[in-house]
Amino acid sequence: MSSFQHSVLIIEDEPNQAELIRYNLESEGYRVAIACDGEDGLIQAMETIPDIILLDWMIPKVSGIEVCRHLRKIESTTEIPIILLTARSEESDKVRALDIGADDYITKPYSIKELLARVRAALRRPVAITIKNQVIVDEVVVDLNKHVVKVQNHEINLGPTEFKLLLELMKNAGRVLSRDQLLDKVWGISANVDTRTVDVHIGRLRKLIRLVSNRSLITTVRGFGYSLNSK
Repeated sequence: MSSFQHSVLIIEDEPNQAELIRYNLESEGYRVAIACDGEDGLIQAMETIPDIILLDWMIPKVSGIEVCRHLRKIESTTEIPIILLTARSEESDKVRALDIGADDYITKPYSIKELLARVRAALRRPVAITIKNQVIVDEVVVDLNKHVVKVQNHEINLGPTEFKLLLELMKNAGRVLSRDQLLDKVWGISANVDTRTVDVHIGRLRKLIRLVSNRSLITTVRGFGYSLNSK
């Protein structure tokens, strides 16, 4: 899909930075809108439903983190890819951003080439399709009623935990889920398990997938968690 079909919302309070990003995106064929604070950004995002949002962390009225949190709670905006732009480079900040629901995180200063590449990658993010109790992401098909999983049309036998884990990754395909998020979703917030449990079950899931596919479908994002890849 060519870039001229995609709309981008930039939520950035520094006019020069916003205009620089706009110029380069429009040069690549994107349609671009700008909001100068979090409140206006939320309104525009909900009214226009852009294909992707570039969101500065430190913006007036409503912070970028709160904008991201709010958009992830609204059905119409929950799937919009969000790239957070920030001068905050601590690992804890990155983990927080990804936990809130950001799809990517770019630390300032960054190159425009890198930003454009991240935008293209985010727009390629696979989407989970649900049809007649089946969840489908590319070559992976999960039958929710029969608890059957097929990869490249080959059935694989998953235990209950690996089944839940794969399903959660598929529902958030292309988005990084932290170990804590996976613990909460798969085991429950009250479960007496630690994050290493997630790593063990991801390892088992990968081995079972490799029996029928030579592709590495699950990516480890060091220090954060895991993501289900697209083709």
